[in-house]
Amino acid sequence: MILLSVIELLKKLVEIPSISPLDLGCQNIIGEILVSLGFKVEKILINKTSNLWAEHGKGKTFTFLGHTDVVPPGNIKNWNSNPFSLRISNNYVFGRGVVDMKGSIAAMIVAVRDFIFRYPFYKGRITFLITSDEESTGTDGTVKIVEKLIQRKEKIDFCLVGEPTSEFILGDVIKNGRRGSLSAQLIIYGVQGHIAYPHLFDNPIHKSILILQNLIKYDWKDKNEFFPSTQLQIYKINSSTNANNVIPGELKIEFNVRFNPKTTVSKIKSIISFLLDSSNLKYKLNWKQFSNPFYSKPCKLIPIVEKSINSIQKISTQVSTSGGTSDGRFFSNMNSEIVELGLINKTIHQCNERTSISDLKALVLIYKKIICNLFI
Repeated sequence: MILLSVIELLKKLVEIPSISPLDLGCQNIIGEILVSLGFKVEKILINKTSNLWAEHGKGKTFTFLGHTDVVPPGNIKNWNSNPFSLRISNNYVFGRGVVDMKGSIAAMIVAVRDFIFRYPFYKGRITFLITSDEESTGTDGTVKIVEKLIQRKEKIDFCLVGEPTSEFILGDVIKNGRRGSLSAQLIIYGVQGHIAYPHLFDNPIHKSILILQNLIKYDWKDKNEFFPSTQLQIYKINSSTNANNVIPGELKIEFNVRFNPKTTVSKIKSIISFLLDSSNLKYKLNWKQFSNPFYSKPCKLIPIVEKSINSIQKISTQVSTSGGTSDGRFFSNMNSEIVELGLINKTIHQCNERTSISDLKALVLIYKKIICNLFI
C-alpha cells in the first residue's frame, strides 16, 4: 500500500514537466496508487494525450475529473525557484501546476485513500477520469473518454472537477456551469499606399475604429440569475505592414466571445455580421467555436458540497458560472450533476504559482467529507 501525504504526492507530480498535452508519467504514479487501493485502472492513449479511467465499488457513481497537464512555465528568470521542483516556504508550496491542477489531484487521491481505509464497504462507486490535454486542444482527452463511457452505457451521477474555483478563501466559490467560447479572425481590407497621401488610399485601421467600438460596447441583453452577460473581447490586432510610411492594405483582428445559454452561436454570428455590413466595410470573417455553455441545475451534489465546505472552512459558498471553460462541460452530455471545486486561483498560469499547505490539507478534508456525505 502506498502511503503518501498530500505534499509528498504533489511533489512527485510537480517534478514531472507535463506541459500540455504530455503527461510524461504523472498518470503512472496516480494509477499505481489507485491500483493499490483496489481500483480497476484503464489507461487510454489517444495521439499524444494520456487518459486514465479508474473505478472502485458499485452503485451510484461519483467521478473525480482532473488533468495532469500544465501550461509552460514562462520566463524561468521570473521564478524564484525551479518551476518543476516543489519549493516549500512559509507554509506555501511553489511550482507549476500546484494549483492548476496537480494540487487538487493530490488532494483527491489522498481523500479517497483515507475514505476507503475507513469505509471499505461503502455503498457506491468512485471513479477517476484524468487527462493530459485540458490546457491545450482538449480534443483527445475528456471529450473522447466521455464518448467511450456513453458507448458503454456508463451512468455518472455526480462529477466533481478540481479546477481552481476559489477566489479569496478556499471554498468561497464553486461552479456549476460555464459560458461558451467562440473566437473569430476578422480581416478588414483597405488600399495600401504612401502614408503622406492618405486621400489617394484607404486606411483599414481608421475604418475599423468605430466598428470595433460598436462590437465592444454591444449590449447582448442576456444576463440572467445564473450567467453574466455575453461579452466580446479583442485580443490581437495586426496590420499588414511594419513600415512607418505605408498605409496598410489590410488589418487583422482576433476576438473571443464568451456567451451564455440565452445567446446562440448563430445569433452571435448574425449580429456581428450585421454590424460589419452596416459599416460598409470590405471584410472577411472566420469563426472557430471552442465550447458550448453548460449549466448543472443544483439538485443533490451542490448542497452536499456547500455543507462539506462549511463543515471544514466555516464559510458560506457562492455558486457561480464565471470564468473560462472547463472539461466539466463534457459531462453535461451524460446528464451528470457537475460541480467544480478547487484551490485559490490567484496565481494560476503565472510565474511562482503557489498554494498554502493549510489549503491543500483542508481540500483533502473537504473532498473526503463530500464522499462521506454522498455514500455514508
